[in-house]
Amino acid sequence: MSTKEKKEKKPQQVYTLLVEVGRKDGDGLPDGADGAALMCYASGVDEAEAVRETVAILKQADMAPLDVTGYGTLDERIEQGHEIGEDERELMQRALDENSVIVAQMTPFFDGKPAH
Repeated sequence: MSTKEKKEKKPQQVYTLLVEVGRKDGDGLPDGADGAALMCYASGVDEAEAVRETVAILKQADMAPLDVTGYGTLDERIEQGHEIGEDERELMQRALDENSVIVAQMTPFFDGKPAH
């Protein structure tokens, strides 16, 4: 048996990521917006993989990712005292089931500030 065969495959987990995006032609952001914040749930064997996958998918969607902040897995967020509603848990489970990235919320920025 080679070392690769002996190596146990890490389970997929879902990570909560906040991605800031700038403007790019065809990005689908509202007219006049100069960027946006996207709350995403992304599956991966670790947070680095979840970030790489999220950035790649957003680039394929003609978005311009600038910065990614990771908030950890569901368990890590609960340990940090985050309140996580049922709808959020369902989106996380969907990301895990589909091995995908779910954009749960988009907040456009106008003049560098979130829209209200």
